[in-house]
Amino acid sequence: MKVIISGGGTGGHIYPALAIASGIKDRLPDALILYVGTREGLESKIVPSAGFDFVTVDISGLNRSSLLKASASLAKFPRSIFQAWSIIKNFEPQIVVGTGGYVSFPVVSAATLFPGCKTFIHEQNAFPGIANRKLAKKVDCTMINFPEAARHLKAQNIKVTGLPVRQEIMDVNWEEAIKKVGLKRGVFTLLAFGGSRGASSINGAMLQLLQEYSLPEMQVIWITGELEYEGISQQIESLGLNSDWLLLKPFMHNIEDAMAVADLALCRAGASTLSELAILGLPAILVPYPYAAESHQEKNARALLQKKAAAMVIDEFLDGETLYKKLEELRQSKAELKQMSTNIRNEARPDALNKILDIVLKGY
Repeated sequence: MKVIISGGGTGGHIYPALAIASGIKDRLPDALILYVGTREGLESKIVPSAGFDFVTVDISGLNRSSLLKASASLAKFPRSIFQAWSIIKNFEPQIVVGTGGYVSFPVVSAATLFPGCKTFIHEQNAFPGIANRKLAKKVDCTMINFPEAARHLKAQNIKVTGLPVRQEIMDVNWEEAIKKVGLKRGVFTLLAFGGSRGASSINGAMLQLLQEYSLPEMQVIWITGELEYEGISQQIESLGLNSDWLLLKPFMHNIEDAMAVADLALCRAGASTLSELAILGLPAILVPYPYAAESHQEKNARALLQKKAAAMVIDEFLDGETLYKKLEELRQSKAELKQMSTNIRNEARPDALNKILDIVLKGY
């Protein structure tokens, strides 16, 4: 069997694609898998290192900053369709899967015209991206993470599968995690993080929180991101904050251990992060990234907010005072925090990858 997988631009599109690719190889070791991305995208570094064959098409996201730049982006589209068709014609796949990002559009579009090829897309957000909204009308099956996404899609066949999460999240053990992290047992623990590069608004609010407010009977895991770590570390040292209750890190490869021991998270609202929180039943104060395409992080957060599965603070309104009030509100209401944990756990789909593989490989 031959399979093409395409998705790129951000880790949120790439890692689920790689999970699907690895899952197919586990089930069908003889399957030939080709990943189609862009030369400039993050996928060009991640995918080859994961051991999959990788080819590229020339396409870029629509740059709306000026008419000239938008026109340049659109000018690449016909060529990308031709390139994608050439790849598909030469490889002759039976299955093509797109996981989002602008690169998946020409690849999956071309595949819908190829005889005998089954086409699938996966949408991770509550509000689908423009590429998947267009493709949903053409493909054999549209798989979604948030049930709320279905109302925005005109598709004949929609399946709620969830989003594949890293195996480390599935396998994390609380007893082992508390030893690795090195914090005290039985103390309320806040985990603050903003992704691999950090989040300036979250870091600013955290610094103000620790400077201006007393946080008795509480410990903090704060992952600043590598860019801001040095400056924040120096400020923390100058304040003389007790390191016994504060674990400050630029990055954590084993963030699953921090998530396992935390009682509450302060973080962005990307689909992968939310899926991981759900698996662990970790309630969160969500601060959606304000520049995400079509405000999809805010829509993800609001979908959970409506189900009382998370709290939310809009990025521009986040400061130390707002964070302190929201934190204390949740910390002092164990019943509300427990209900949030239950509600977000209800959103978990630990079998997401198997569901996706069952759909994609049906008949093979």
